[in-house]
Amino acid sequence: MSTIFPFSGGRRLLPALLTVSLAAAVNPLPSFAQTKPAAGFAVRADNSMLAQWAGPYGGFPAFDKVQVSQLKPALEAAMAQNLAEVQVIANNPQAPNFENTIAAMERAGGALDRVQTVYGIWSGTMSNPEVQAVQREMAPRMAAFSDQITQNEKLFHRIEAVYNSPDKKKLTPEQQRLTYVYYNNFVRAGARLDAKAKTRLSEINQQLAGFFTRFSQNVLADENDSVLVLKTTANLGGLPQSLRDDAANTATARKITAPGVIANTRSSIEPFLTYSDQRKLREKAWRMFYNRGDNGGEHDNNALITEILQLRAERAKLLGYKTHAHLRLDNTMAKTPEAAMALMEEVWVPAVARVKEEVADMQALAKKEGAPANFRIEPWDYRYYAEKVRKARYDLDQNEVKQYLQLDKMREGMFWVAGEIYGFAFTPVTDVPVYHPDVTAWEVKDKTTGKHIGLWYFDPYARPGKRSGAWMNAYRKQERMDGEVATIVSNNSNFVKGKDGAPVLISWTDATTLFHEFGHALHGLSSNVTYPTLSGTSVVRDYVEFPSQVMENWLPTPQVLQRFAVHYQTGKPIPQALVDRIEKASTFNQGFETTEFLASALIDMKLHLAGDQKIDPDKFERETLAQLGMPREIVMRHRTPQFSHVFSSDGYSAGYYSYLWSVVLASDAFSTFTEAGGPYDKVVAKRLKDKVLSVGNTVDPADAYRSFRGRDPKIDALMRERGFPMKNAGKAPEKKTTGKKS
Repeated sequence: MSTIFPFSGGRRLLPALLTVSLAAAVNPLPSFAQTKPAAGFAVRADNSMLAQWAGPYGGFPAFDKVQVSQLKPALEAAMAQNLAEVQVIANNPQAPNFENTIAAMERAGGALDRVQTVYGIWSGTMSNPEVQAVQREMAPRMAAFSDQITQNEKLFHRIEAVYNSPDKKKLTPEQQRLTYVYYNNFVRAGARLDAKAKTRLSEINQQLAGFFTRFSQNVLADENDSVLVLKTTANLGGLPQSLRDDAANTATARKITAPGVIANTRSSIEPFLTYSDQRKLREKAWRMFYNRGDNGGEHDNNALITEILQLRAERAKLLGYKTHAHLRLDNTMAKTPEAAMALMEEVWVPAVARVKEEVADMQALAKKEGAPANFRIEPWDYRYYAEKVRKARYDLDQNEVKQYLQLDKMREGMFWVAGEIYGFAFTPVTDVPVYHPDVTAWEVKDKTTGKHIGLWYFDPYARPGKRSGAWMNAYRKQERMDGEVATIVSNNSNFVKGKDGAPVLISWTDATTLFHEFGHALHGLSSNVTYPTLSGTSVVRDYVEFPSQVMENWLPTPQVLQRFAVHYQTGKPIPQALVDRIEKASTFNQGFETTEFLASALIDMKLHLAGDQKIDPDKFERETLAQLGMPREIVMRHRTPQFSHVFSSDGYSAGYYSYLWSVVLASDAFSTFTEAGGPYDKVVAKRLKDKVLSVGNTVDPADAYRSFRGRDPKIDALMRERGFPMKNAGKAPEKKTTGKKS
């Protein structure tokens, strides 16, 4: 996932601010309090993006008034205002204390937060050449702006004084935590460096910001510009009717005269690879998708990746760390790359062993169906033959399951679960503007008291100019510094829109992703803190995926399936016999699922452990996978030239492992429910909300987890879920000492 905004005085402090992409993406936009501008700073009346958010629900973004031509001047004006606010704090003649330094920083930057929300949405979901031109120009300037704040010596000395003051112990625990977060992140951003090093650090940050923007735009260009045209009805061979309809709708939307078009997005490519019986077309689709950013020419990302890795390595050394990986993990639950690698390697071995079994089953089936003697499963065959094996072994056809998974019904199911376990109620609203006709908005209330909790926006469909994947945004974060401020969050997907309002049918995997991303939204909606920097999903990278991963467990519960998994034509609930087959097949294909993820995570970590070695990305990827023993029938879930998690920002760089780290937590945590009264146990649900979701970053994540679970996490539940042998049963993810040199 993939947009990380630079630091602004106040609410953009944490380097760990999240973007989640993919099936797993948190893309936190800035948080915003509806605070008044600091004295002496006027809001320009001619630019709606700078204005306070007005209206009911505590105010909301005026998406209906946005003009792309206003993006650049709004960013410039808001950054200038924010710098002036920070200067007032830095030059305060009074002795530094929490209120006039830390709290003052929390109150600064409101206008910039509002502008960055709009800027982030248009960059990620409404992109066009005009928006992209603004991105290319402003990304380095915003990085320089961020450095102006973190490298302000007077400001840092004030923060340091508050952090080291004996009076700190008189602060509330949340205030102490906030002070630590400010101090730690300023240090990590280079506040202690000498002038020469600071100058070089700022140059690096500006160069990286420009490279990140180019990387993202290159991937988006390959996604937008490349499609697979199904020129004849024979090209539709093997596709179920729902996918034929999707392909026809995409052709219509793209104004292409053909029976169907497959867009270059995961939600279109993966179903095609699963069902198309046209092997040559499967290969063509696969190559189109997996070669994004790796086609030579102006949109090739390989040279950019080399530059990004070099700059990250240099920056890490400037900051006193051995490698970029050591820098990134120093501020996580894992603490060191070695600890993250130990967990990945423990899971890698049984996952690869399982892949060999899966491939053998597929080869045998292909032979049985009359494949040539020299036939070998290729990456574009894996999903196709895996689905055949699934059907043969478990009598489970994913297309049959799909008939019961309507997007709207799954959304209702998510709402119902949120009401049962967290006490939320969702009501559609039409009195707030949206940025695209496909977007809908919902008010969220406490089901018992009726108290307003926030707004939830849903942007479900693919369109040109919208990046692929699925993610969560936070438009405004919950806080109560100067009165209650309710949060605003969104979920974003890339489903193919049905024609004339026809039901949108989604796969079991897509439904799981939907619940996952909604888990991020619930994390934000559950927030109950005072200070915006500590609110919601503003937690360390390998903890943020925990609430979303655990949310996936409620999709297969009988309570959800019997109410909301109903046939799109008959309205009848999914048959119990089909549910039983889904459960029986739950560990099927886990070798593939786990290995394709781990390959990406391991490449990410090894790239960033390579230090200042000059890397040819394609060569490094190829040779490293060979050393790991990567099965030839599988590729990385995200190949290096399109790995937006890692190269469109610093977001998940040396951090893609965090999905596995978090799923250990999630699997272990859900065991708490099953050990008690089941998935809807009210006592356990309240403890999860109170100890994990509501506290944001006010508590160290390891302490928060222990407070919920009563102990450290164990890997047992994860290995059981995936059907892997447990070599180190009962063992928690290993942590080691810091890799920081000074």
